[in-house]
Amino acid sequence: EDFEFPDLLGAAYEYLIREFADSAGKKGGEFYTPRPVVRMMVRLIKPEQQHSIYDPCVGSGGMLVLAKEYIDEHGGDGTRADLCGQEANGTVWSIAKMNMLLHGISTADLRNDDTLAEPQHTEGGELMRFDRVLSNPPFSINWGTADTDRQGQPVFQPKFAERFRYGQVPLGSKKADLMFLQHMVAVTRDGGMIATVMPHGVLFRGGEERAIRSAMIEADLVEAVIGLPANLFYGTGIPACVLVLRQRQGNHSGKPLERQGKVLFINADREYFEGRAQNYLLPEHIEKIVNTFENFVEVPGFSAIVPNTTLCENDCNLNIRRYADNAPPPEPHDVRAHLLGGVPKAEVQAKAKLFTAHGLDPLALFVERDASYIDFRPELATRRNLEPAVESNPGLVAREQALRDAFESWWQTHSPRITALAGVQNFVGLRNDLLHSFSAALEPAGVLGRFQVRGIVAGFWEDAKYEFMTLMARGAKGVLDAWRTSILTALEDDQNKDNPLDHKLVKHLMSDFVEAQAELEVRRAELDGQIKAATRDTSAGSDGDEAEADDEEAAVDEAQLKECKKQLAALKKDIKVQEQGFADQLNTAVDALDEAGAAALLLAILRNDMQSILERYVNAQRQQVFSAFENWWDKYRVTLTDTEKERDEATESLRNFLRELRYV
Repeated sequence: EDFEFPDLLGAAYEYLIREFADSAGKKGGEFYTPRPVVRMMVRLIKPEQQHSIYDPCVGSGGMLVLAKEYIDEHGGDGTRADLCGQEANGTVWSIAKMNMLLHGISTADLRNDDTLAEPQHTEGGELMRFDRVLSNPPFSINWGTADTDRQGQPVFQPKFAERFRYGQVPLGSKKADLMFLQHMVAVTRDGGMIATVMPHGVLFRGGEERAIRSAMIEADLVEAVIGLPANLFYGTGIPACVLVLRQRQGNHSGKPLERQGKVLFINADREYFEGRAQNYLLPEHIEKIVNTFENFVEVPGFSAIVPNTTLCENDCNLNIRRYADNAPPPEPHDVRAHLLGGVPKAEVQAKAKLFTAHGLDPLALFVERDASYIDFRPELATRRNLEPAVESNPGLVAREQALRDAFESWWQTHSPRITALAGVQNFVGLRNDLLHSFSAALEPAGVLGRFQVRGIVAGFWEDAKYEFMTLMARGAKGVLDAWRTSILTALEDDQNKDNPLDHKLVKHLMSDFVEAQAELEVRRAELDGQIKAATRDTSAGSDGDEAEADDEEAAVDEAQLKECKKQLAALKKDIKVQEQGFADQLNTAVDALDEAGAAALLLAILRNDMQSILERYVNAQRQQVFSAFENWWDKYRVTLTDTEKERDEATESLRNFLRELRYV
């Protein structure tokens, strides 16, 4: 009852699991799948409250938890869904059990045993069936063991061998991937859906795996093959894929009529954000993948629809790039421009879509050379002049401002929906309302693409989701109280690396305090620098070095040094006094707000958060414009004639130098 929102313990436990996976390195991949990948998979199969949902390699339970949250967000009660899972590792199984309990899912049926050898979810001596299956099984583990008993019979005898009706790989081989997949198919109800992570090898390896693929394709089980970027998962840098399958309806395909006999290939291996140690799927990437799957459409360089007959003709090879090649086109090079200079008009026209989106007329940076080539304007004398010229272009400035105006208008219209969450039981429909209205408002501006616009809303939603949950449970004042608590806790934690003054609540509510503190810190840094410089000068003089007269005059004397130290000590005292009074000032400022004032401040902060995401996308898009002009500069600005002239000048300089040395 005292929690910020009901699922606080579950959210905290998820955070701890993620942090542990981050620090565990390769071991982290054994129990934790990156949440953006799970979120995408859940959206692909769309679980509902009446569905039974199963994960045969449940790990820490993240897939079941996000399936529950998806049901909650779409008007159902995820705690009433039939959630089941199995995990071979006892320690990880206990983590999953705790994860379920802390998320309020007391009915989850999690079992501890080897899924392939001893499937535990049975009913009346038969395997239970499920409506939705989500999983990330361990990559390429051993399929049992090749050991035999005294009678020469295999030691490994998995129960319910009828699960593997499409074929088996050799015992003891590190190819259990398709055995896991067959288990998932076997436990899926008619018309049910499967989304599972798999290594790329299962798509094209030969032998028994080819035979299994062939049988599954002939049964029309495979609905989509989605290629993911490399270095996305813990424990492995190799790229993986997501297979989406749909169980048959009796003797017929379970797919929708328009999808029967076809497989959708989505090549998303270039859709990622590059992190320091790992790559990540951003909301815009998830939106693009899910939207393409939902509409089952071909997108040049991203997706392709391939008939099963074509796959069979290609020896059941499901290599994604074979059907959906997203390799970028080769960089064009104009030989004449390299030799004589000038930028080819054809290359500029090829970038017309990018420039039009930003309202930029590229000819504003060029002058005509002839019918086929243009030159950079004379005032653009160096490469560094390009970026200011683009940023100050009137067309670009106007187009980006139109986008910001559209955002401001949208926020004024739809932000009251956020504060209206206070006291309600769920936020059903809010996400879709924000998504569709935001797209309708900002897409016409043309600066950002459809999936970028949707990615802004999706990213904002994920960042602010817990604030929305607190708002529903505690109101706007409750959100500010929660922020205040986290700030004061961080202030008391000596091990905390984050500066509490950087918190968004402090910046908005106590901007004067932050500015005054920043000025004091700047002054302290200046005094520190002066004292260190004076100390170095003094030590250099004490080493016996001869000092010039003007250096002696410039050096800080002892009296000045003493005065600087005195000022620094007083300044540190002032800073400490300010910091000690910070908590009282924060409490006073927060307590002074009523519910209406808290709601207004909350909206201001959330607006700033969302605008920051928008600006990040705009800056990234504008960077592509910069890169285009810089690329042309690097390619064509220096001609062969210029290079030959520099070479001749260098040769002559070297010859003169050798003459002076009388070597020639």
